[in-house]
Amino acid sequence: MARQMNRLTARAVSTITKTGMHADGGGLYLNVTGTGRSWVFVWIKNKKRRELGLGSVTAVSLAEARKKADEARRLVAAGGDPIEEKKAEARDARIPTFGDMADRYIEAMEPSWKNSKHRDQWRMTLGRTRDAEGKLTRTGYCLGLAAKRVDEISTEDVLAVLKPIWSGKPETANRIRGRIEMVLDAAKVAGHRTGENPAAWRGHLALLLPKRSKLSRGNHAALPYSDVPTFMARLRDAKGVGALALEFTILTAARSGETRGATWSEIDLAAKLWTIPAARMKAGKEHRVPLTARAIAILEQVALLRRPVDGDDDHAFVFPSLKAGQPLSDMTLSAVLRRMKLDVTVHGFRSSFRDWAGDATSFPRDVIEAALAHTLENKTEAAYRRSDALEKRKKLMEAWANYCEGKRADNVTDLAAHREAG
Repeated sequence: MARQMNRLTARAVSTITKTGMHADGGGLYLNVTGTGRSWVFVWIKNKKRRELGLGSVTAVSLAEARKKADEARRLVAAGGDPIEEKKAEARDARIPTFGDMADRYIEAMEPSWKNSKHRDQWRMTLGRTRDAEGKLTRTGYCLGLAAKRVDEISTEDVLAVLKPIWSGKPETANRIRGRIEMVLDAAKVAGHRTGENPAAWRGHLALLLPKRSKLSRGNHAALPYSDVPTFMARLRDAKGVGALALEFTILTAARSGETRGATWSEIDLAAKLWTIPAARMKAGKEHRVPLTARAIAILEQVALLRRPVDGDDDHAFVFPSLKAGQPLSDMTLSAVLRRMKLDVTVHGFRSSFRDWAGDATSFPRDVIEAALAHTLENKTEAAYRRSDALEKRKKLMEAWANYCEGKRADNVTDLAAHREAG
């Protein structure tokens, strides 16, 4: 047996030039052809000769070739097929991890996402964001899935992400579930996995997790409108751009992202108007916001911080962050509320405004909805509202600003008080 194994020497390998198969033993051969020299492992399966290439002589040494041949012999002895194993390894090498697949999905879909907050949420929960040093890093709830191949992700893996937050943060958990499902669907279409989607809800996770209707609704926590004037007085005493941006957001009944992304090109101080382009609106429609005296005073204050972006002064952010050319982050406004020890959300102030306008004023519903840039679900009502009711909304926003300052406007009727009196 000793003579049958390890027949070749390193010197012989370097000098053999005769065309043909030169045996080293145990199925390992040095194959010399007119085009080169390489290592081949040969074995018989079902009475048929099988050959597995192990690499060229220049890339693989004799010792390395013997090690590869030994691994192949062990696989054959166990009933395996080295060629099929090599093909499987090659396929596996092409299958992306969940993190890589999420990055690809975000890159492909980003152009269709008009809402910057939506893009940021995808990056924070599934993709990569830049840390304080500007390096791309992966964080978020799906960190445990990131390094796992998409074809290996199971229901248990998805549940490991969702269960810790399913009861406490149902809205967040459901959004993450949906995003995982979309990434895994994309992986299936790309040929990287087969079978059912482990993140699917109907007929799958619905049988393993309680329905969201049984949990908290997850609405944005709002401050009762009766408490808004007191809060606004406290807010004016707060320092920083974040506090000014929050006050401006409340006074205009805007969404946080609309305020944070506002540029000076959208502001017309002379006309007392803020025009938000369609590309930045949730409904994809341009929205005009009448500016009250206090809102303009805030703009005049932050104008002192105006910094051009790439030399363009008009496109400078109205509420800039400390990073040049970057808007405030969503966390900046939320941090103001935390410092004030208030358990409400920035978005919740839109509900405060809606409740005040509906309960304490006589302004028509369509004017109130227009101020919130809501799309009317009633098609007939929407058809009659051809304009954005700007003139009527000016009076509404003036009344809201007066209310926020603790003033009583002549054109506001306390309907709630009238109802109680009746």
